[in-house]
Amino acid sequence: MNENKNNDIVRILKEYGLNHPHIERYGKIYKVYSQNGIYALKIISPTSGIDFVRNVQLLYQRGFNRIVPIFPTLDGRYAILEERSLYYLMPWLSNEDKEDRFAKHQKMFRELARLHTLSVKDIAVTSEAREEHYERTVEQWEREGEFFEEFLEYCERKWYMSPFELMFCNYYQSINQAMTFSKTKLEEWLEVSKEDTKGRTVMTHGKVSIEHFLYDDKGYGYFTNFEDSKIASPIHDLLPFLVRRLHAQPGQYDDTIEWINTYFRYFPFRSDEKLLFLSYLAHPGSIVETVQDYYFKRSNKTELRFVKKFQKEFWLLKNSEYVVMKMAPPPSPE
Repeated sequence: MNENKNNDIVRILKEYGLNHPHIERYGKIYKVYSQNGIYALKIISPTSGIDFVRNVQLLYQRGFNRIVPIFPTLDGRYAILEERSLYYLMPWLSNEDKEDRFAKHQKMFRELARLHTLSVKDIAVTSEAREEHYERTVEQWEREGEFFEEFLEYCERKWYMSPFELMFCNYYQSINQAMTFSKTKLEEWLEVSKEDTKGRTVMTHGKVSIEHFLYDDKGYGYFTNFEDSKIASPIHDLLPFLVRRLHAQPGQYDDTIEWINTYFRYFPFRSDEKLLFLSYLAHPGSIVETVQDYYFKRSNKTELRFVKKFQKEFWLLKNSEYVVMKMAPPPSPE
């Protein structure tokens, strides 16, 4: 750490009554050793700072205390603006691995369900708004489906396909099935929810990850990194986690399914929420983006890099398919 930056951090820490600290930097976090204990000083963008502090305070008011606490300055501020950055102070948690990764995820999703339960709120949703969302989404997905058909015909007309084009043709049937499934679930969502006049919002964490669920010396887990928190559907916390988790080589992700089912046991989705969740999870949106980037030459990636990216996105599709099939309710008997 350069001397000027060190002086800035020392000056900021004085606002908390922390004098003569020893400071070590870990990315965007400073580990602060002082006579009063060990702290973490975090740097974030000021654009998210106001909502972040307000959301954390709201959760405390609702009774959710599994958040790494934010300490106020001596004059009562919960963050300090310094040279276009926002700083806030927390205790430094040991985060020792006293349990295996599976158990830590189980606890995290149980606490996430409790966070959503304590912050849940019904909001008015008109049938017109649901219909509009359905029409807008279906229109976009149909355009994507038409693009895929045109690209398929374009590839099949060629004497010699590129490796990317050959891979797309081989995988097209699976991609098309995923798009059809997504649209079917969206249609079911509209049918199930058309009479509902309310929807549910919660305080979402914004980036659910085991790296953002830290343990103290007593073994209690606490969420941190609430900078992306917002009021939204609970789906907004589950989907990004699953996309990151399933973005790997094909496998049977039964552990992941168990984590999500743990969440559902404590915060069950309504039938319309479950259908919308499955529709979004199954949709091959990342493949659409990759193929469009390739066809319209939006990137200077080499053929090899495009092939590798497409392969990874297809693995995500197949892993998502496995999870969706395990979670989807069985078809009703005719």
